[in-house]
Amino acid sequence: MSPEKIAAIAYQGADAADDPRWEASGAHSREEYGRWCRHCCGMACLQMVLHHRDGHAPPLLELARTCTAYGGYIDDGSGGIRGLFYAPFTAFVRAEYGLDAEVHPHLTMAEIGELLASGHLVMASVHKEIRRPERPAPGRGGHLVLLTGHGCGVLQLNNPSGHTPTARRAVVPIKVFETFFGGRGIALAPR
Repeated sequence: MSPEKIAAIAYQGADAADDPRWEASGAHSREEYGRWCRHCCGMACLQMVLHHRDGHAPPLLELARTCTAYGGYIDDGSGGIRGLFYAPFTAFVRAEYGLDAEVHPHLTMAEIGELLASGHLVMASVHKEIRRPERPAPGRGGHLVLLTGHGCGVLQLNNPSGHTPTARRAVVPIKVFETFFGGRGIALAPR
């Protein structure tokens, strides 16, 4: 909830539960916020889509709780959270928000370009270190960003865990993006 805290949480071991704006997330406690903070990239992307379409969106943890009821997340019973699971997520956003959503388990860069050109927004699975694209990708997938545009060999993306303003709203060369991209995602038509 506090973008200026992301670098400390991501790189210096700061406790997410210490975020002074935790209550804005809709969490019932600091502990709940701290537990969910690293698992809500998909919900943050959904918030962006709803803000784009409606001008407002429910709080992050409210979205996560409802998505969990649809099976989008699974609480493992020992404090761990698994997910976001794409098929239950698409059922959730269709039923609750009337969003046209489609899972793409094998998504190519050409398909991303076609989806963006047709007015879709794309939640793409990338390695979390996409926030520092000037460094070699340490892996692919595991974190969701919202792709919003493309052209001239670059992609525009919004990254919920961007640790700087330019990492939050980034322009990344497609060739660099591919090195972080897990090859899967969800297309959303916000109309």
